[in-house]
Amino acid sequence: MNLGELAKHLKAELVAGEGQTLEAAALRAIVGVAGIETAGPTHLTFIANPKYAAQARTTRAAALIVEPGFPAIQAPTLRTPNPYLAWSRAIEFFHPAPSYEPGIHRTAVIGHTSRIGVRAHIGAYVVIGEHCQIGDDAVLLPHAVLYDNVRVGNRFLAHAHAVVREGCQLGDDVVLQNGAIIGADGFGFAKNADGRWTKIVQSGPAVLEDAVEVQANACVDRASVGETHIASGVKIDNLVQVGHGSTVGQNTLLCSQTGLSGSTTVGKNVILAGQVGVAGHLTIGDGAVATAQSGIPSDVAPGAIVSGYPATDNRTWLRTVAALNRLPDLLKRVTLLEKHIKNDE
Repeated sequence: MNLGELAKHLKAELVAGEGQTLEAAALRAIVGVAGIETAGPTHLTFIANPKYAAQARTTRAAALIVEPGFPAIQAPTLRTPNPYLAWSRAIEFFHPAPSYEPGIHRTAVIGHTSRIGVRAHIGAYVVIGEHCQIGDDAVLLPHAVLYDNVRVGNRFLAHAHAVVREGCQLGDDVVLQNGAIIGADGFGFAKNADGRWTKIVQSGPAVLEDAVEVQANACVDRASVGETHIASGVKIDNLVQVGHGSTVGQNTLLCSQTGLSGSTTVGKNVILAGQVGVAGHLTIGDGAVATAQSGIPSDVAPGAIVSGYPATDNRTWLRTVAALNRLPDLLKRVTLLEKHIKNDE
């Protein structure tokens, strides 16, 4: 594909490089995508972070995706308000997702009372329990398991070893990466008089709305009563734990190794960065951000940016960390002052 055609596909404005005509730029052949450091003369690359702007003048790439106000450089540019999104679409164009032919593998086990939509691909050793409903164009790859009474929408994609437990409900365009577990028992136990723990039955399903993706080895637990609810557009990273009875709002990101204790309410458009821990029975407001390794023991206001443990305002936390790094020097100074005072006495 030439650069002019690619610009149309990405809905970006093509701007010629320094000393180049637009017609010549449009005819440049593009055969793939690559990072700015490794791109060659037939590759497309991008810049979304200003710290890489200097590399734009030295890259060997055929063209770069940039923001509209990016300065002119020697290479042609594709200008768009969201370079990162355009870049993702360029990657998808040159590396399309695998396609799977409709059909049911001879080793799959499917309950007689279950209903599967048209054009489904059911891979080797898939197990689908009784009374399940699966929408059109579903893809279940080897060893995926759906327990009884599961409902999933159209274009469901379950990678190998994904599991959906009994009674759970998933919307359209849901993706489960390898080893994702939806609806395993929540962590609920009551202590007996003799000190032993008795399991609390986890009766409520996990519900995932449309366009939710749960990545590898992440867990969304079922609820003791009611349901665990994941709203549309939520993306859950590897090794995330969503505790029983929690609610996560639309388009929220839960990054790797984040843990939500039971009955946590997370609002819309929230970002919880890697290894954030959230205590149970609290609320995180819409648009809030918790930076990596924050520990959240209490409610977080909408739009707040918090850091550290216990999580506090991000700017306050940064000042605290800066002061902490100065403590050894301050300790030395205090020790010297104490010596001077003793000598003066």
